[in-house]
Amino acid sequence: MSLDFDSARLRDPNLRPEHEEWRTQLRRFIDREIMPHVDEWDEACRIPDELWPKAAAIGLLGLGYPEAYGGTAEGIDIYHLNIVAEELARTSLGGINSTLLVHGIGLPPVVNFASDALKEAVIPPILRGEKRISLAITEPSGGSDVANIQTTARRDGEHYIVNGAKTFISGGMGANWFTTAVRTGGEGGRGISVLLIPADSAGVARTPLARKQGWWCSDTATIHFDEVRVPAANLLGPENMGFLVLMANFNHERMAMAVGMEAFARVCLEEAVNWARERRTFGKRLADHQVIRHKIAMMKQRINATQAYIQMCSRQIVDGTVQPGDIALLKVQASETMEFCAREAMQVLGGAGYLRGNRVERIYREVRVNAIGGGSEEIMRDLAARQFGF
Repeated sequence: MSLDFDSARLRDPNLRPEHEEWRTQLRRFIDREIMPHVDEWDEACRIPDELWPKAAAIGLLGLGYPEAYGGTAEGIDIYHLNIVAEELARTSLGGINSTLLVHGIGLPPVVNFASDALKEAVIPPILRGEKRISLAITEPSGGSDVANIQTTARRDGEHYIVNGAKTFISGGMGANWFTTAVRTGGEGGRGISVLLIPADSAGVARTPLARKQGWWCSDTATIHFDEVRVPAANLLGPENMGFLVLMANFNHERMAMAVGMEAFARVCLEEAVNWARERRTFGKRLADHQVIRHKIAMMKQRINATQAYIQMCSRQIVDGTVQPGDIALLKVQASETMEFCAREAMQVLGGAGYLRGNRVERIYREVRVNAIGGGSEEIMRDLAARQFGF
């Protein structure tokens, strides 16, 4: 039996034929529209605008969103979303998820908390790939510390006046709206609200963050708000209750990142196995050296453990019993697995892995952003400890 991206995936008894049909459809799209351009888009540090409507046409952008706004929700579950994260990771193009699918974290607060009029204006064009939305939480001063948001929004009649800055905002340069965490009350999480801010509002400025270690093709920005007037009707959820609006969103983001990181690790495994079978040193294949076989076995061991954890959390999400602490630790498990497999695959490939234009080199430089984004490993461990009563 070969050890590749598909055969290294543990059997999941929860997957039904319709899930595999979705995988086949999505893989066909990715192989046609993304795979041939990975090197080009990575080096160009951008994804072409035409990809959004193409992704919308196969149902990728609308997956899990209400039919009333152009989405596909009936019969869609966490397993469909996991397949998306897996298949996009197979490309090794870090940053494509955080740009093409950034509405996955920017749009749910609108779907769940906006007025009907706002939903009608915002959701359909995003799901058609005509408009974009980003989530603006992280700030220059506080990173992932949501409870200490410094960007302010003061009420002025039928508007809020917003001042402050957000940074490391995925999809920030191309966004038409920002789902933005602002401070409307006192200190701490109870003073946070969420506003939907049109990107073309007077006083909004943005600066690209293009020089990054990884996520080269990702559109990342710093956003500045200077006396920006936002209609009070753009408030998502009750005033000063934005912390609750955002918290549910984080579980979705962390789950998707964990699934993607496990898939990145599987790509590294596949590349290492293929190279070890072809490359000869000291008169025999790399695969015939015991130390190399042990590396492959350790990679598969960690991948198995992470997949089993993903299956457990996915099943709990379906059952409505998942704990945020478990998802937090799953993200840590996945980032450690990705880091280990990227390092070991790089060791197996040697100098060939260090050259640009191969999947292991690309994934190796994506390790840190995955370990930090969506909540760093340290924050995830602390969150879990608090969730479990320590």
